[in-house]
Amino acid sequence: MATFRYEQRIDNHLVELLVRLRWLAAVVVLTILFAANLRAQTKTVAERLGYPADSKLLIVHADDLAVAHSVDAASFDALDKNAVASASIMVPCPWLTEVGAYAKNHPDADLGLHLTLTSEWKTYRWGPVESKDKVSSLFDSYGYFWPDSIVAVQHIKPEEAEREIRAQVEHAMAAGIHPTHLDTHMGALFSSPELFAVYAKVAHDYHLPFFAPRIPGEQGSKLLSLLSDKDMVVDSVVIASPSVPSGGWKEFYLNAVKNMKPGLNEIIVHLGQDDAELQAVMVDHPDYGSAWRQRDYDFVTSADFKKTLQDNKIILIKWKDLQKLLK
Repeated sequence: MATFRYEQRIDNHLVELLVRLRWLAAVVVLTILFAANLRAQTKTVAERLGYPADSKLLIVHADDLAVAHSVDAASFDALDKNAVASASIMVPCPWLTEVGAYAKNHPDADLGLHLTLTSEWKTYRWGPVESKDKVSSLFDSYGYFWPDSIVAVQHIKPEEAEREIRAQVEHAMAAGIHPTHLDTHMGALFSSPELFAVYAKVAHDYHLPFFAPRIPGEQGSKLLSLLSDKDMVVDSVVIASPSVPSGGWKEFYLNAVKNMKPGLNEIIVHLGQDDAELQAVMVDHPDYGSAWRQRDYDFVTSADFKKTLQDNKIILIKWKDLQKLLK
C-alpha cells in the first residue's frame, strides 16, 4: 500500500512537471513570435520587401479608370507597357464593364479601387452604387454625388459612406475585378477623421492595403493615428498641380524623381487621350482635363522617364507587393 502511494506521488509529480514544461514551452514560443512580430514592425517597408532599408521605392499609379473609354484606353496601354505599375477604378462610372473585361484578360494587372464619393465634372455626373434610400446624405438634389470634397464632407454621414464604399467593393468583385488596394477619389475619405476611420475599417475587413499618405500638420497626424501597426504609410506623393505650366510638365516629373528620398513613394498620374470624347466629358475643366491627361500619358510612356528612373536607382513596386505583406 505504501509502495502504491509512493508510486502515485511520483506519477503526480511527473504529470505536474509535464504540465509546467508544456506551459514553459508555450511561453517560449509566444515570446519568440512576439519578438519576431516586433522586429517585423520596426522594419521599413523596403526591408519587409527584401530591399535595403534606404531604398527608394516607387509606385507609378494611374487614377480614374472607368470614367471614359479614352481614360481606359490610355491607362490599359500604359499598364501593358509597364509605364505605370498600378491603376485604380471608379466603380460608379459607366465604363466599369470595359475595365472588368480587361481585368479578366489580364489577371496579373495591379488594379485597385478609387473609392468614389464625389462627381466633379460639369455636364457628366454619376451617383451611388448602393440604393439611394440607404445613402441619401451622399448626393445632391439631382441624385448625383456632391461636386467636391469640401461640400461632400458637410453632408455625408460616415455610416452611409461606409455602406456605399462597401457596395463599390462588392460591385467591382461581381464585375470580375479582384482589387489589390483601395484609394480615394479627390481625397474625399481624407476629409475628416470619421470618414478616414470608415476607409481604414473597410480596407481591414477586405484585407487590402490602402493609400494613406503622410500628410503634414495636425489633421494628418490625427488621420495617421487611426492606422493599425500593419498599415503602411506612403512617405511622399508626387502629383501635378494646376500651378505646373504645360510647358514645364516633363521638367516637373523628372525633378521629382531626381529629388526622391528613401522610403515608399507614389507618383499619381491621370491618363487619357485628348480626343472628342474626353473633351466633352471634361468640358470647361482644364485642371485634370483632357489635355492634362494626354500630357501625363506622353510623359509616363517616354524614354526620358524610364532612363531617369534607372539613373536614380528607383525601385519600382506595385500595390500587389504591399498586399502580400498583409498575408
